[in-house]
Amino acid sequence: MVSSSPDTRLTLATTPVQAGGRFGAQGKRAEALAGYQEALVLKPEFAEAHFYLGAMLQAQGIIDEAIGCFQTALSLKPDYVEAHWALAMSQLALVYGTGDVPGNFREAFSRALADLDHWFDANRIKDGFKAVGSQAPYYLAYDEQDNRGLLSQYGDLCVRLMRYWQDEQGRLPQDRPPGETISVGLVSAHIRDQSVWTAITRGLCQHLDRDRFSLHVFYIGTVQDQHTAVAKSQSASFVSGAAGLSQWVDAILEHRLDVIIYPEVGMDPMTIRLASMRLAPVQVAAWGHPETTGLPTIDYYLSAEDFEPVDGAKNYREELVALPHLGCSYQPLQVSGVAPDLEALGIAVDAPLLLCPGTPYKYAPQHDQVFVEIARRLGRCQFIFFNDDHENLSEKLRERLEAAFAQVDMYFDEYGVFIPWQTRPSFYGLLQRVDVCLDTMGFSGFNTAMQAIECGLPIVTLEGRFMRGRFASGILKRIGLSELVAQTHERYVELAVKLGQDSEYRRDVRARIVASRDVLFDDVAPIRALERFLLEVTKRTARAS
Repeated sequence: MVSSSPDTRLTLATTPVQAGGRFGAQGKRAEALAGYQEALVLKPEFAEAHFYLGAMLQAQGIIDEAIGCFQTALSLKPDYVEAHWALAMSQLALVYGTGDVPGNFREAFSRALADLDHWFDANRIKDGFKAVGSQAPYYLAYDEQDNRGLLSQYGDLCVRLMRYWQDEQGRLPQDRPPGETISVGLVSAHIRDQSVWTAITRGLCQHLDRDRFSLHVFYIGTVQDQHTAVAKSQSASFVSGAAGLSQWVDAILEHRLDVIIYPEVGMDPMTIRLASMRLAPVQVAAWGHPETTGLPTIDYYLSAEDFEPVDGAKNYREELVALPHLGCSYQPLQVSGVAPDLEALGIAVDAPLLLCPGTPYKYAPQHDQVFVEIARRLGRCQFIFFNDDHENLSEKLRERLEAAFAQVDMYFDEYGVFIPWQTRPSFYGLLQRVDVCLDTMGFSGFNTAMQAIECGLPIVTLEGRFMRGRFASGILKRIGLSELVAQTHERYVELAVKLGQDSEYRRDVRARIVASRDVLFDDVAPIRALERFLLEVTKRTARAS
C-alpha cells in the first residue's frame, strides 16, 4: 500500500481512473496497482476500480486474478460493457506457461465471443461502441494457427456494434466529387519512431506520387517526434489531437476520402473502432499487425510477395494484395552501435552467443525443445533473451525453458541469460558483437531481421505457415541466403550449430550479407505497385457505385 493523506485517499476512492490511471500512463505500474488496491480498501463496491485493476493484471499476464477482477466488477455493475468485453478477451493467454494447452484457450475465447455477441441485445447495443477496441485479441497472432475463423467471429461483433453507433449518429460517408487526384487517408496511431512507421508507413509517405494522389494523415496517437514532423511535411493535410471517436469520425468524413489505408489494425483501440466502420468507399489494411483483421469493413489486405505462401489468400477475410518484394520501401536506420559491456550484462565472453531478440509472447511452447537441442549439440554457448517490461511474462518464459532443459537433465541457467531491454545504439552494438541471431519461430521479426542484416549478422529462421512467420525467410531469400532458411526444427538446429561452431562460415555469411543487402533498402517497386492498385480499385469502385 502507498501512504496517503486523507484528501488523497478520497481521490483514490472516488476517481481510481485518475489515481491509478495517472501512474499507469507514466509507466509506474506498481504505483498504479497500489492506487487501485487502496481505492478498493476504502470503497470495495467500486466496480470501476475492480475493472482497471483487472486490466493492469491482464497486461502482466496474471490472467486468473484479472478474470476475478472483471467478474467482481460485473457482479457490482451487471451492465458494465467494458468489463464484459474484457472478460471475453482475457480468455487468451499472453505467454503460455508450463503445461498450458493453446487449443483450450482458443476454444474458451470462441465461446466467450458467442456469449458476448448474445449479451449485446437490443437494450445493450447502444453502449457497445464503448467496448470495441478497449481490448483486442492481439496475442492470437502469436499462436501459429489459422485464425481467420476466430477473428471473423470477433470482427463481425465489432462491426455490428460500431455500425449501430454510426447509424444512430448519422455520421455516414458522402459521395466525393471527382478530383484531379485520388484522395488517400492514412489512419495510424504510430506516426513516430515505432516499428509500424519504420517498416511500412515512412516509405509510403515519402514515395507516394503526389501528382496522382493526395495524402491525408490522421495521427490518432499522442507522442510526437521528428518522424511525426516528417509525415506532416509530406502530407496534404495532417490531423492530430482530436478528442474522441466522434471527432475522429468527423475529421475523416470531412475529407471525403477515396481510400483509407490502416497500416495496422489490432494494436490500438481507436484504430479498431474506426476500421470497424465504413468511412470511405475503399478500405485497406496493411501488415503492421500481420494478421487478417477479420473485419468485413476492410476490403483489401496489403502484404508482400516475398512473405506469402502459395495459398496465402485463404488466410485472410480481406482480398489479398501481395505487393512486389518485401511489400514496403524500408530505409536503413544507420545507427552507430555502442559496444556492450558483456560482463555487466552477465553474458559470456568466450562462448558462441546466440541472440534471441523476441518479446516473451513470440516464443511458443512447441519450439522450446529447439533451444535444448542447440545447447546439447553446441555444448558451451549462451542464448541471450530480453526481459519484458512486464516481468511476469519473462518469468513465465524462463520457467518454461527451465522445465524443457530439466527434462534432459540440463540446466537452462548454464546456457541462457535474460538481460534488460536495450537502447537502440546498445542493441546495435549487441547485434555487431554476437555470433548468430535466432529468429523467433511461428512469428518472425521483420524490423529485427532488417536491423540484423544492417549489422551484417547471420540469421537462422524457420519458414512459417503464415505471413507472420515468414519475414526473415523472405528477407534472406531476397539477398540470396536461402540456405539459412529452415523448413524443419531439425534443420534450424543444424544451422544454428554450424554458425555457432564454424567461425570461417560465419565470416563468409557476414561478407555475403554486406555485399547483397542494399537490394533490401529504399525499394520503390512496392510503392509503384500500390499506386497501380489504388488507381485500378478506385476506378472499379466508382463504376460500381
